[in-house]
Amino acid sequence: MPLALWALTLSAFAIGTTEFVIVGLIPTIASSLGVSLPSAGLLVSLYALGVAVGAPLLTALTGRVPRKPLLLGLMALFTLGNLVAWQAPGYQALMAARVLTGLAHGVFFSIGSTIATGLVSKDKAASAIALMFSGLTVALVSGVPLGTFIGQTLGWQATFLAVSMLGVLAFIGSLLLVPKDIPQPPPASLAAQLAVLKRPRLLLVYAMTALGYGGSFIAFTYLAPILEQVSGFAPSRVGLVMLVYGVSVAAGNIWGGRLADRKGPVRALQIIFALLALVLLALSFTAPSPAWVLVTVLAWGAVAFGNVAGLQLYVVRQAERDAPQAVNVASGLNIAAFNVGIAGGAWAGGWVVAELGLLATPWIGALVVLAALALTTWSGALDRRAARTPAMCSQAV
Repeated sequence: MPLALWALTLSAFAIGTTEFVIVGLIPTIASSLGVSLPSAGLLVSLYALGVAVGAPLLTALTGRVPRKPLLLGLMALFTLGNLVAWQAPGYQALMAARVLTGLAHGVFFSIGSTIATGLVSKDKAASAIALMFSGLTVALVSGVPLGTFIGQTLGWQATFLAVSMLGVLAFIGSLLLVPKDIPQPPPASLAAQLAVLKRPRLLLVYAMTALGYGGSFIAFTYLAPILEQVSGFAPSRVGLVMLVYGVSVAAGNIWGGRLADRKGPVRALQIIFALLALVLLALSFTAPSPAWVLVTVLAWGAVAFGNVAGLQLYVVRQAERDAPQAVNVASGLNIAAFNVGIAGGAWAGGWVVAELGLLATPWIGALVVLAALALTTWSGALDRRAARTPAMCSQAV
C-alpha cells in the first residue's frame, strides 16, 4: 500500500476522533459553559447535520476541483474548525466550530474512497478503502478515550487543540505524499443525487440506517452523564469506559461484516438490530451497577457499529437494481443517513433527558431500534416478493 494511503488514514483518525470525543466531554462542557446537558448534546447533533449536509451538497459543488487541492483544503478547514473550538469563548462559538468541522468531514469521506482507489491497482481497491476507514475504528479505540482523558485532565479546550495538531500532521502528510494526478471520476450533480431520493426502496434503506443509528445515539450521546451520575464513575474513569467501548466496536465491525457476508445483509441486520435493542433495554437496568454497566457497554460496542457493513452492502445492492447509474451517489447518501440518525438521536436524547431523565434514554433508544428492525423485515419481504414476480412471469410465458 502506498504511503499516501497512510496520510488518508491519519486524516480519518483525526476526523473520527473529533466527531466522537465530544460524547465523553458533554458533562465537562456543560459545566464549563454553564449550559444544560441537552444543550451540550446539541453539539453532537449539529456536527452530524454538518456532515449530512456537507456530504451531498458540497461534494456536488466541488466535483470539478482537483482532488489533491480539495483534500488539502478540507484538512485546512478541519484544522481551522478545531482551532476555533479550542479558542471558543462561549457556547455559540463552539457550536459554529462544530458545524464548520462537520462540513469538512462530510466531503472528506465522500471523496476519500475515490482517492484511495485511485492510489492502487483495481485488485487492491477494497483493501485501500478498508485501510482508510480503519482510521475511524482506531479513533474509537484510542483517539476518543485519549481525547476524553485530556479533556477531563486539562480541560475540554485542550482536546480540540490536540485534534487540531492531528489535522496539521494529516495536512502535511497529504501535501508530501498524495500525488497530484489522482484520477477524478465524473462529478455527480446535485440533481443526480436528488434523483436517487425518488427511489422508494432506497429511501426505505436510508430510513433503516437513520433509525438504527438514531436509536443508539439517543443513549450514546449521554453515556458520560449516565456513567457519572447514575453508575457513580469518577469523571477521570469515563475515558477508560470509552476505551472498553472502542475495543468492542473494533471487534463488532469485523463480526458484523462477516455476518453480512455469511447470512446476507437483511438477515444480518435483523440479528444486529435485535441484539442492539436488547442491550439498550438492559442498560436501563444495569446502569446503577458499575460492574454490570461495564459488561453492558462492552456488549453495546459489539453491536452498535456492527450494522455498518450490512447497511452499506444493502444500499449498494438496492442501487444496482433501482439506480445503476448512481450507485456511488446512493452509497454516499447512506453516509448522510447515518449522520441524520446521529443528529436526530442526539437531539431526541436531549429532549428525553430534559423531560424523563437520563435513565429513559436507553429504553427509548431501544424502541427506535426496534422500528429499524421492523423496516428491515419489511424490506426483506419486499425483496422476496420482487424475486418471485419475475419467476411467476416466466412460468406464465
